[in-house]
Amino acid sequence: MNLLIFLAVVLGTLVLVRLMSIVQLVSSLAGDDDEAETIKDNKLNALFMLGFMVVGLILVVYMIIRFKPYMLPVAASIHGVETDSLLNWNFLVIGIVFFITQIALFWYVFRYQYRKGERAYYYPHNNTIEFIWTVIPTIVLSVLIITGLSSWNRITSTDDKHGMVVEVYGKQFKWIVRYAGGDNKLGPSNFRKISPVNELGLDSLHQDTEDDVIASELHMPVNTPMQFYFHSSDVIHSAYFPHFRAQMNCVPGMTTNFYFVPTITTAKMREITGNPKFDYVLLCNKVCGNAHFNMNAKIVVETKEEFQRWYKSQKTAFPKSDGKTAEVQQSTVNEKITASK
Repeated sequence: MNLLIFLAVVLGTLVLVRLMSIVQLVSSLAGDDDEAETIKDNKLNALFMLGFMVVGLILVVYMIIRFKPYMLPVAASIHGVETDSLLNWNFLVIGIVFFITQIALFWYVFRYQYRKGERAYYYPHNNTIEFIWTVIPTIVLSVLIITGLSSWNRITSTDDKHGMVVEVYGKQFKWIVRYAGGDNKLGPSNFRKISPVNELGLDSLHQDTEDDVIASELHMPVNTPMQFYFHSSDVIHSAYFPHFRAQMNCVPGMTTNFYFVPTITTAKMREITGNPKFDYVLLCNKVCGNAHFNMNAKIVVETKEEFQRWYKSQKTAFPKSDGKTAEVQQSTVNEKITASK
């Protein structure tokens, strides 16, 4: 059915084109005034272009106002507020340039339409104009770039001494979160140690691993600096925190990092949005496979007391009594894999 509709549209278009050609041919044979027709068509097209400009710019303003409530709510991190401010300044500059260029474009189409007796003025060069439209954009873009780089350096800075260290581990198609524990040091990991009982390939006998906690949800105490490290076990993922305006690629074989401070609890954001079911979410922003759409994790921002209660209820990656057992289990699995080869 869709194919028949498509063929009908194509054939209809071809018929219209042929009819227009016939009309032009008949007009030419009849000796009609081609120049008068050209002037009439140009004037009509120029008026249509002005109308298109007015309607188009009104729609742009309407769409911005109409769909603003559907955008992300206020940023829930210190760096997010800075990012939003930087983005707003960029949108302001782009908006001003957009309106100036579009109005000038359509006005020139209308003003310099073909008119009988008018000749184009040859204006090849003007040093003053060239200087203005080269220097001003250079200054504006330089300010935006320098400000953006400064913000980026602050956002990606490492702060192990003052931030809670957390590892976010991407794996098709889920996120695994590892907290560094009381010593704020992540235990070492190695892909050779990955097994069914050790998804992250952690060294269960290392002292820094003893207090590491693994969770499927990301909990963060409000107003606490969070130092994230990102890894991937298979393909490139992208850890995207939309409400915190943060994102970082997770690349196999590499360690990337991001630093931000959450400032609004989940409960407070539910009040702000008027949505009692609101939850922060961690998404994958790289197409990483056929279940990419389902790769997400819940994020909870809570008071420090609530976070402590939740954290105490979590188990360490390798409880002290089971550390040696886990290592033996892993060795046994590796031996079985080697033997099966």
